[in-house]
Amino acid sequence: MTLEERRAWIRLVVAVLAYAAYAVVIATRAAGGPLTAVPYGGVLLVSVGGAIAASVLAEVFAGGRSREIDVRDREIGRFADHTAQSFVVIGAVSGMLMAIAGWDHFWIANVIYLCFVLSAVLGGVTKVILYRTGMPW
Repeated sequence: MTLEERRAWIRLVVAVLAYAAYAVVIATRAAGGPLTAVPYGGVLLVSVGGAIAASVLAEVFAGGRSREIDVRDREIGRFADHTAQSFVVIGAVSGMLMAIAGWDHFWIANVIYLCFVLSAVLGGVTKVILYRTGMPW
């Protein structure tokens, strides 16, 4: 397994775990009440910051001696990034439209966060599949 494939796995797992932890904390705080009444800002920032810190630490400890990135790694990374960007755009447009429509801040922030997570997951899954099967051309 190359360094880039390990990094893809790490980012994929960390993104899923961080979002799952966030969702559990928010659902627990809501305790059957309205989600829009739950203070979510601090939890969301801790979730995002914790995911970034966990990814960096895991990549440092999981990294091998070889830091070389070859042409195949670059092509897979580029293809996965292009694939995953769709959710970033969907999240941005959704947030903008929800703000124009006057939705609650809770929903706007959570839709954008969910789209960021889906982007990370789609990018990670794409990289892992391409490392396992090869490029489609």
